[in-house]
Amino acid sequence: MQNLLLCVSVCLIASLLMSRVAKRVGLPSVTAYLVTGLLLGPYCIGRLGLPGVGFHSMEDVDFFGLISETALGFIAFTIGNEFRLGQLRSMGRQAITVGILQAVVTTVIVDAGLITFHLIFPNALSLPAAITLGAIAAATAPAATLMVVRQYRADGPLTRLLLMVVAIDDAVGLMLFSASFGVASALEHGGISVITVVVEPVLEIVFSLLLGAAAGLILDWSERYFHSRGNRISMTVAFVLLTVGLSMVEFQLGPVHCGFSLLLVCMMTGTIFCNICETSEALMERLDRWTTPLSILFFVLSGAELDLQILRNPIVLLIGAVYIVTRSAGKILGAYGSCAMTGCEKNIQKYLGLTLLPQAGVALGMAITAASLSDGAMVRNVVLFSVLVYELIAPTLTKNALFGAGEITPEEPARPHGAGQMQAKA
Repeated sequence: MQNLLLCVSVCLIASLLMSRVAKRVGLPSVTAYLVTGLLLGPYCIGRLGLPGVGFHSMEDVDFFGLISETALGFIAFTIGNEFRLGQLRSMGRQAITVGILQAVVTTVIVDAGLITFHLIFPNALSLPAAITLGAIAAATAPAATLMVVRQYRADGPLTRLLLMVVAIDDAVGLMLFSASFGVASALEHGGISVITVVVEPVLEIVFSLLLGAAAGLILDWSERYFHSRGNRISMTVAFVLLTVGLSMVEFQLGPVHCGFSLLLVCMMTGTIFCNICETSEALMERLDRWTTPLSILFFVLSGAELDLQILRNPIVLLIGAVYIVTRSAGKILGAYGSCAMTGCEKNIQKYLGLTLLPQAGVALGMAITAASLSDGAMVRNVVLFSVLVYELIAPTLTKNALFGAGEITPEEPARPHGAGQMQAKA
């Protein structure tokens, strides 16, 4: 137990110190947290086996998995807070259109690039694996995006549309992956299962939205019995933990395997709650402060679980490079085209694609599902390599895009003590 507490404290202290270094060189704090996790992981400092310092093995990282799931639940709950009725009326149609089209365009472009690679090097990458990777490419990680927005207090049309698109992207990515993985399985084993390709993903989305809506309504009803800020924030935290736990439940309805999407459940809870609770804005502000250490640990763990051994395989690096280039092109072109189609501002058309590049947990979850393919190990390794690259580079690209769009206010240099008084006397 003492080693567990030491490990958590070392992770927090080291990541905060690293964020000061990152600030000096103009990098977002989320990049510092990821690098800290990488350094404390089982391939760097963790390999030394020092008690309470770093993660000695991937099993140690997996042991903290509940922290990652919980942090992701709070992140999703916060993003759900962006779906207020006022914003939905003004940007809802644009967000839905852009969210769907950019994901579809990305899948098509990555499919085209990897299928071409398969035709040139058939022994390096199978056709089912190429099709599956195309669908995984549609997924965008909301955590890194939200952390950059929070750190720099970004605000404006691009930021508001971005958070809505990232939320919609999860549902679209789930549908695309289910369809593509069904086709890939059919190519290997023959026969497409309508239940697996259509019924299960649709039910997962519907059940997730219903569970989230119910949790949001009950949370609002529960908080009416409490008036102190402390009790209300405690009730909010309890309900987010409740939705995270319930989203892990799986069950069978006849031949249909049913489950929930953690992101969709918590996002829907936040959406319903923020639209019916009069004090939701004040509560969300306090919740952000309470969950900051949890978010830092989430990124440290994300960095620690990055597998550096994949860098030894040149085939993985080659396929990963094709995947990264085509996915980046898909996100940028898909966002630009869909934004132009829906009449978004020029700044949104120009910069939105760059902010959609982060990729992490959702994509890795899809890669685990794809392990049943004969080339499933290759799919997982390519996704791991892309996550390694995107998690370290994409936050900076997101920051630069939001800065270029004028939605991040440059920090003013700190004035020496007493400068204000001297200026006033002058």
